[in-house]
Amino acid sequence: MINFKTIIRIIGILLLLETVMFLCCSGVSYYYGEGDLAAFWKAGAITAGAGLLLAALGREGEHQLTRRDGYVLVSFAWVAFSLFGMLPFYIGGYIPDITNAFFETMSGFSSTGATILDDIESLPHGILFWRSMTQWIGGLGIIMFTIAVLPIFGVSGLQVFAAEASGPTHDKVHPRIGITAKWIWSIYAGITGILVALLMLGGMNWFDSICHAFATTGTGGFSTKQASVAYYNSPYIEYVISTFMFVSGINFTLLLLFVNRKFKKFIGNAELKWYFWSVVSFTAVIAVVLYYTSPMGVEESFRKSLFQVISLQTSTGFATDDYMTWPPVLWGLLTIIMVMGACAGSTTGGLKCIRMVILSKVSRNEFKHIIHPNAVLPVRINKQVIPPSIVSTVLAFCFLYLIIIIISVLLMMAMGIGAEEAVGCVISSIGNMGPGLGECGPAYSWNALPDIAKWLLAFLMLLGRLELFTVLLLFTPAFWKRN
Repeated sequence: MINFKTIIRIIGILLLLETVMFLCCSGVSYYYGEGDLAAFWKAGAITAGAGLLLAALGREGEHQLTRRDGYVLVSFAWVAFSLFGMLPFYIGGYIPDITNAFFETMSGFSSTGATILDDIESLPHGILFWRSMTQWIGGLGIIMFTIAVLPIFGVSGLQVFAAEASGPTHDKVHPRIGITAKWIWSIYAGITGILVALLMLGGMNWFDSICHAFATTGTGGFSTKQASVAYYNSPYIEYVISTFMFVSGINFTLLLLFVNRKFKKFIGNAELKWYFWSVVSFTAVIAVVLYYTSPMGVEESFRKSLFQVISLQTSTGFATDDYMTWPPVLWGLLTIIMVMGACAGSTTGGLKCIRMVILSKVSRNEFKHIIHPNAVLPVRINKQVIPPSIVSTVLAFCFLYLIIIIISVLLMMAMGIGAEEAVGCVISSIGNMGPGLGECGPAYSWNALPDIAKWLLAFLMLLGRLELFTVLLLFTPAFWKRN
């Protein structure tokens, strides 16, 4: 049976943590003396009340979570965080429509970065800060943060980690998962702090530096400017953000190895190699095309190409140029990048490079099998044999990913949305990218989409952020059976 009391107790604790975040944002509102202070106090009071009620209702719950409980908790927690997280937008009247308010919040917590806002710079600082914070908290995972806190309340976080962690494997660098989570969050916060300092050196004020650092390390892409990073027109800022987007796309357990000076394991990682060379290859091709088809010089072509490739491959979604004005062949290349994504165990979306590595090795083995039918050809990555069960999971995931994209595109087109926009929005949402194609590209907001399309895309954001199976399992009758 599902331990509902334990689940609602943990969600209650999560809502109390979200209340603390509202109070932090209210401090920003108070500092700037703007009118959004009341919205945060009201949202905080409602969220705190709900959190205390849920925590009280679940106080007699068990102190252990089953794997099944983990899947329910993760899915429900993300939805609860988004439902209560939209309150400052809605109560303050900054996004007076429930559909748009939920869409914007889910886009933040899923680190997608798609927006329905047409005049971002008109918003008060507290609201902008909350908008950026949703990406930072959601980037590495609300639940990844929670499992570092759960042991305090006597609850094991292992099953939660198994449900939430991205990718086909869940690397643990310490026997206690809570310790692993704390180490990874320390690196995450450290990268954010360094980026804030570097952006301030580049001329950004402290507020914009923090918000853009949140969006970069969380690979969310929400900017405080309608024109995104292009607003600053600064090669220094573009190169700094490009570097930190790339770093944020690396598996955080690998970054932990790097911090611990295990450089050989870090450099020799197969997924990291795939990630690095895919960025290099796509950047080189796009830079050459831009150089010969646009008025950009060599350096600018390279910089714009590098920034956009890393931004989309890491599912950040920042923009320094409207790539819809580039030659159409580059739209195709950028779409491939969006589908592929960066590393598992990072804050990014997409299929993830580790799955691409596994698929490439499976494909290569099939060619060898044709020539040597009796040969035993295991799939090896980093000198370790990948179990057939993981290979099967990867194949199933990629099949489901493709099927969901096709069905969603058809549904979007049935709503009267053009094919180009439908494909772009769906791939962007399920891959947690942000910008799409056509009139949903980097120069536009998604406000013009019909409400039903926004709910569908918000669901796809959740699906992509939680790696499909975590959410889809809840729709299978077998999941809810006693045995």
